[in-house]
Amino acid sequence: MKKRPPIITLDGPAGSGKSTTARAVARRLGFRHLDSGALYRALTFALLNSGIKEEEWPDLPKEKLDRFHIWLRPAGPRFEVLLGERVLNDELRTPEVTARVSPLSALPAVREWLLEAQRQAGREGGLVADGRDMGTVVFPEAEVKIYLTADLKERAFRRFLERDEREPSVPELDVESEKIRERDERDSNRVVAPLRKAPGAIEVDTSFLSFQAQVEVIIDHVKTLTER
Repeated sequence: MKKRPPIITLDGPAGSGKSTTARAVARRLGFRHLDSGALYRALTFALLNSGIKEEEWPDLPKEKLDRFHIWLRPAGPRFEVLLGERVLNDELRTPEVTARVSPLSALPAVREWLLEAQRQAGREGGLVADGRDMGTVVFPEAEVKIYLTADLKERAFRRFLERDEREPSVPELDVESEKIRERDERDSNRVVAPLRKAPGAIEVDTSFLSFQAQVEVIIDHVKTLTER
């Protein structure tokens, strides 16, 4: 039988470049890219527009979350995220969604609800998945595990530039750095699936790497680990 293509996981804190790097790596390898954060953002968007009060979100059972019908559809080199039959794109990156996605993603019912959808996406391999628990919880048997990290200020700079499409001033960079520091603390200290470097994961510090250089580093690791 033909060997199943590998699963590659990219985990790391906010602003470390997971999603953009994962997309580029997937494109280079001819694999499909799974942006796990998009699923959590889709649920956040759905809840914000559901009429359910935000203080009630932590008590929602998995069965009630099923009613939103959020699902993944293969679309060339990636997966589209759908709410019913509606494809979600820009809706996932609004400030309202961004402000709420981290605490929502820490809820046990939410993580259990999305776990099966993510694993289903990797059933046939040939997948590059990015998030915060891809290598520790979702795909613990992944053939290649990468942990991306970068200096806090560098991550804040990247996140601001991506969102506002301009370089931040010094005060703006300080504010963004504090937001990311708080996000790091929440993600690392949550009870369910905290942000951790997976056993056997290769750490790649992207602070002083160009985007192309970090992609090449990961491609080299993939080749080394899968061609043994």
